[in-house]
Amino acid sequence: MTDIILYDYWRSSASYRVRIALNLKGVSYTSINTSLLDGDHKAADYVVRNPQGFVPMLSIDGHDLTQSLAIIDYLDAKYADPPMVSSDPAERANTLAQALVIAADIHPVNNLRILKYLKNELGQDQGAIDTWYRHWIEEGFVALEAMAPESGLFGGEQPNLADVCLVPQMYNARRFALDLSAFPKLVRIDASCNLLEAFQKATPEAVKE
Repeated sequence: MTDIILYDYWRSSASYRVRIALNLKGVSYTSINTSLLDGDHKAADYVVRNPQGFVPMLSIDGHDLTQSLAIIDYLDAKYADPPMVSSDPAERANTLAQALVIAADIHPVNNLRILKYLKNELGQDQGAIDTWYRHWIEEGFVALEAMAPESGLFGGEQPNLADVCLVPQMYNARRFALDLSAFPKLVRIDASCNLLEAFQKATPEAVKE
């Protein structure tokens, strides 16, 4: 058993990002299923280590790291190859801006806890919730499509942080039946990434118990 442990949930897109990054960097880890539906992430012993009670959490080098982009940043500092962001300040900022369209703008308003609040506290039916979900993905994707390169990946010839964030969000977009015809560059990048073993091994279907 490896000393690196990922507290993971198969359908969590934040966990999906970290799985991709670990695979790209060739880091071996043990996955512990932390079910969002069963409330494993709210157990007292988990919250002591992760006060937000979210997944993923990566236990590594004596640290319990939380927040997917912070985890990936740690991995990037520890395992340099392949880099998730450029050492060039402008290119680094550009990649972070692309990644944050997803991680800071699309994902937070579509998180499971938000969807539960819409349903349970605000009384919205599933149709309204699905419409909400698609709306925020589409709004973010309009911007991201404009940012996307005409050829290659966001990272050029190899995936970077923006690609790592895009693929799980594309998975969610398809799960909620968003029409992707307006986003040909994103569709192309997603398809290219999913040809790579590191992405294939990180899919929800590949890790679901």
